[in-house]
Amino acid sequence: MIDILLGYAALFAWSFLAATVLPLSSEAALAALVHVQQQIALPVLIATLGNYLGACTTYWLAAQAAKKLDQRQEPRKGQERAARLLRRYGPPVLLLSWVPLLGDALVALAGALSMPFKLFSLWVILGKSARYLAIAWLAAAL
Repeated sequence: MIDILLGYAALFAWSFLAATVLPLSSEAALAALVHVQQQIALPVLIATLGNYLGACTTYWLAAQAAKKLDQRQEPRKGQERAARLLRRYGPPVLLLSWVPLLGDALVALAGALSMPFKLFSLWVILGKSARYLAIAWLAAAL
């Protein structure tokens, strides 16, 4: 029983850290846990929650940094261009928040541009949970 709890705690922590700018991947941890336990729902829920909370941390840090930077300097050309891209495609672009490197940038940009948190949460949770479900189904099938 302790082994199972430690496995879930490790999956949560690894998924959380993987959603930050750290170069980590949580997919292998999820696949291993699903393969060993032959259960999908709880590992997917735990990985999604950890990864979502990690994304929320990045969102919050970017929002705080944007407030500080806005007080010190004029917006840069690159910031304006990124803002136009997010406005063009809107919050659904956060379905890609799970993609390495791109996802981190999208999440940070959403925070820096003060995207409403409910919209941010909806699209990030949908994207991350869909990815984890697909990985879990594949792992269970092996």
